[in-house]
Amino acid sequence: MTHTPPLVPATELAGRNRMRFPNESDDYRRARTALLAEEIDLRRHIERVAEQRRALPPGGAVSGAYRFQGERGPVDFAGLFGDKPTLVVYSYMFGPQRARPCPMCTSLLSAWDGEARDVDQRVALAVVARSPIERLVAFKNERGWRDLKLYSDLDGAYSRDYFAIDADGGDGDQAALNVFTRRDGTIRHFWSGEMGFESADPGQDPRGAPDLMPLWTILDMTPEGRGTDWYPKLEY
Repeated sequence: MTHTPPLVPATELAGRNRMRFPNESDDYRRARTALLAEEIDLRRHIERVAEQRRALPPGGAVSGAYRFQGERGPVDFAGLFGDKPTLVVYSYMFGPQRARPCPMCTSLLSAWDGEARDVDQRVALAVVARSPIERLVAFKNERGWRDLKLYSDLDGAYSRDYFAIDADGGDGDQAALNVFTRRDGTIRHFWSGEMGFESADPGQDPRGAPDLMPLWTILDMTPEGRGTDWYPKLEY
């Protein structure tokens, strides 16, 4: 059995930091050191959550005969995996009832496009929406995406089963993130983002944690923060 040494208290690790910046005050350094201890604790908590996620028992078997249209033709659910044992599916809010796609989803996917080839070294990544594939590809070209793999959910069955359509039975899109595994010939659901409006804290968007969008990670490091009245746009 591998022995994991006890962790050094975060406050002690923070106290070992010797970085000092030009003309900073003692008040600034004390506050920054206290914040550094919190950041170390946050990193540790993220690791604990990731470990707990990896330890989930097997999820439900995927039994639906889902059908998709990709840029290279029709594909079944197993085909989304390619040669990988794990599949990440993002449900894009760009259904046939929308004139244009969701700006927030689009901002996220624009960032992911830059990472898609790296992600593909480890797991399969698929973006699924209910618009026809021709419409998805046209917007992909407009946006300048190169490496995201887009698929049209031909009959909406996948989107209905995995919470990418309004829960009240309406036709509205919902963003959804699902992870699936293929082990010993069986495809199972592994994990899904399950934070929604019912679990949101006051004054905050009902986002998951860690946040999927690099945009917010950057803004969280600034004095302006995320703001309360600004969202990404499709055009500027």
